Amino acid sequence: MSAKNRIREFLLAAGLSLGLAAAGVSAAEKAGHKYEHDHGAAPAKLTLNDGKKWLTDEPLRQAMKNIRNAMDASLHDIHEGKLSSAKYSALAKKVNDEVGYMVSNCKLEPKADAQLHLVIADLLEGVEAMEGKAGKVRRQSGAAKVLGALEKYGSHFDHQGWQPVKH
Repeated sequence: MSAKNRIREFLLAAGLSLGLAAAGVSAAEKAGHKYEHDHGAAPAKLTLNDGKKWLTDEPLRQAMKNIRNAMDASLHDIHEGKLSSAKYSALAKKVNDEVGYMVSNCKLEPKADAQLHLVIADLLEGVEAMEGKAGKVRRQSGAAKVLGALEKYGSHFDHQGWQPVKH
């Protein structure tokens, strides 16, 4: 199965529209990621695990921490409208690379994995916009989408010491 088809299945399983799937595919393909992550059908809404946060593993925690730190380091310029197109593209690449690492290396139980796919879908949608490839969606809106995904991750996944980005 080609990388494009694997990524499309990944995003469709997260309950996204075909248009968003194509957006996530092009961002990931550009970075050369091949997502070979076994998963079942993902739910359409992020939920807790019987009222508790989902368990995580070290690769997931490391990747999410790296994304969080990259976004936090650029936050002032994003808010001030001073982040250049080149810096948005570099930030998008960093987020996309971390998503690739997380998908390749994290091993969650199937229900947690399905929930994580919803967060990843938001991350990839944000990447696409930060790259300037999401039609009329501003790069700044893509950064907001990534920040929202980080908030969802922190409220739904058990990551000891997680610090939300203050914005």
